[in-house]
Amino acid sequence: MVFVKDFKREFYDVVLNQRVLMLVACDVDALCACRILQYLFQCDHIMYTIIPISTKQELEEAFTENYEGMQYVVLVNCGANLDVIEMLQPPNHMVFFICDSHRPVDVHNIYNQVQIKLLMMEDEQEGVPAFDEVFRDEEEEEDEDEESNDSEEDGEQPPGKRRRFNAEALERKRELRIWNENRRRILLEYTEFSGHGSSAALLLYELAWKMSKDTNDLLWLAVVAVTEQYINHKVERDVYIESISRLQPHVSRLNHRPENSETFSINCLRILFDQELQLALYRHWSLFDSICHSQYIACKFLVWKMNGKKRLREFLADMGLPLVQCQQKFVCMDPTLKDSIKEMITKHADKYGISSQDLFLPSFHVQYGYRNKFCAEDVVHSCEAVLQRMGKDATMSGNFLQALDVLNRNKPEKMTEGLELAKFQLKTLVTQVQKFMDMSPVFRLGPFWHATVEKDNPDAEIFYSPPLLTRLAKFTLEAHCLETRLKKAKLLPMVMAINLPPERGSTLVVGVAPLADKSAKNCFGKAFEQAAITSGSHILQDYFDSHVIELKLEDKSKFFDALTAILQD
Repeated sequence: MVFVKDFKREFYDVVLNQRVLMLVACDVDALCACRILQYLFQCDHIMYTIIPISTKQELEEAFTENYEGMQYVVLVNCGANLDVIEMLQPPNHMVFFICDSHRPVDVHNIYNQVQIKLLMMEDEQEGVPAFDEVFRDEEEEEDEDEESNDSEEDGEQPPGKRRRFNAEALERKRELRIWNENRRRILLEYTEFSGHGSSAALLLYELAWKMSKDTNDLLWLAVVAVTEQYINHKVERDVYIESISRLQPHVSRLNHRPENSETFSINCLRILFDQELQLALYRHWSLFDSICHSQYIACKFLVWKMNGKKRLREFLADMGLPLVQCQQKFVCMDPTLKDSIKEMITKHADKYGISSQDLFLPSFHVQYGYRNKFCAEDVVHSCEAVLQRMGKDATMSGNFLQALDVLNRNKPEKMTEGLELAKFQLKTLVTQVQKFMDMSPVFRLGPFWHATVEKDNPDAEIFYSPPLLTRLAKFTLEAHCLETRLKKAKLLPMVMAINLPPERGSTLVVGVAPLADKSAKNCFGKAFEQAAITSGSHILQDYFDSHVIELKLEDKSKFFDALTAILQD
């Protein structure tokens, strides 16, 4: 296996004084990892080229256009679950360092000893097949083919010897057939579920620490990346808590204030641990709006219904929070009320069936300057909103560069712009959920729920973005499970679709796991693939997340029929 154990010696020292090509996926973890690598490379004057990508096709095109003169390529949050060498056909001298949280890792990458180096934790890999179970000596197979051909062509051998030779060849063929069947079964079991491992930014921050080049800014990037994984349901809560525990000693070390120090620069970045309220952007919104646009608590109160809004107002009244205070900007609220909100919510949560564990998250917030205080979740929402910006003037590379600016604390106006865009996206998302609930277009297709986003919403085009469509699917699934009377509703997954612009002639489809499944794994990648094969449908699995596909419109009916049959088995 080619897992890098010593990142400094086996990766950083290798690319030192070399020119590096960095192909970076468009997600927050990759963005933070990219910033950390940028800082390290600039410290040591390493020349690098950064190309943002969002699909497999863009990965191929970016590599083809930029690989000349390069010996080392770093893939950030892309490439792990692909056969990189087969796809890109690189020159023999080229080496790929893959720092990617996507799982499972393709077996060709795991067992390529020459051109692939995996920047990830080996002990996180589950169920990796043994080499002999998935690879066979090519010379051995060629010998068997030659023996088989000889046995068919050689008619001059004595009958007894010919029968014995044929029997041996047939036995070898039978063994090969059994081995191939076993290989298919093993690979199917290994790739059946997709998921995520440790944050790429976290691993690269630890590299910076081991090289004594870590700073508070790099540490904050790792915090943001780890938070993004959890709030987007990429990892389980236990995995998130473990990652936070790895970061806590660094926070304490880099933010320790000497007892005899009386001065502390207000512009100095400080990271502090906190039990963070999981209310979307509440520090930059009104408390009432934040509650209405936060998935967990909005679904608890069913805020899109009149009775739900009434119950929410009762909840606020029980806590002693005047409605007029809750509907103005959080920063303008009475300081006494602001400071006691967490205690108030904790005290009254049980009465309204709210779980404190689901509403509070161990996390960190950052402070620099007099006005700039952000929690990690705020930064994630702002970065994601910019990365997923849709519109005529929006481009993938432009969004990527603007999202990098959001992470630059010297440009607080970019953070503010991202937060405003995040509010707009949340409002559009909740409006769409309300339409689903009011018009009941969520229906059951055998073993899963299904819904399609219609174009009657003027802002529906934001859901052309796979991450936003996935968030909508998860929000809708939770809302529907709390409204429906079906007892096993939480045991069924959700498949959501939206028709792309007419010139594309296809529909974007995402699948999300059941609400009752807390494993953060997804089975839809293989299910979609098998449904396409069974039904003869044309699909495009061009995204790095296998649970996202594009499906030809004319194949939609037969594809969903096949998917229903596969998930029922």
